Amino acid sequence: MASKTVAVLVLALFAFNLQATLGEITCEHLDQDSCAYAVASTGKRCVLEKHVKRSGEEEYTCRTSEIEADKIRNWIETDQCVKACGIDRNSFGISSDSLLESSFTEMLCSSQCYNGCPNIVDLYFNLAAGEGVFLPKLCEAQRGNVRRGMSEIQSSGLVAPGPVGGVKFMGVAPAFPPY
Repeated sequence: MASKTVAVLVLALFAFNLQATLGEITCEHLDQDSCAYAVASTGKRCVLEKHVKRSGEEEYTCRTSEIEADKIRNWIETDQCVKACGIDRNSFGISSDSLLESSFTEMLCSSQCYNGCPNIVDLYFNLAAGEGVFLPKLCEAQRGNVRRGMSEIQSSGLVAPGPVGGVKFMGVAPAFPPY
């Protein structure tokens, strides 16, 4: 009887470990070191966020973004790809701004990254497309003429418009209205 109990316990532990090994990735369960550039089992990309508590202490959380990866699921990016592509695991959010940096684009377009890291290439392919740029063409320009390739990308940062008319300097602050 005791051997049956032990056998059942061993089988239960094996099943639990197998489920954990074959489990699905949920962004909210990832730690700071594995969140950025990960893809959940739903196909949505994970994004690392930083929150500052009232005490001033920084807290990092991983959440599921609305950005979907193309044909990639259950993926945590490898250290080799992080290094080859010149990305940072502690990057917050998802932005195309890094495509404006020639040193980053050079690493992204390197054969080690471009041909060996499909998750990162897929992400930046879509980010570049959102800016109206075709990543393979940008990489081709990177190999030829870096400045021309970079000039094809425009920053997507929003800028508040300036005043419509001229600004009149009054010299003094306007008076408060009476109550």
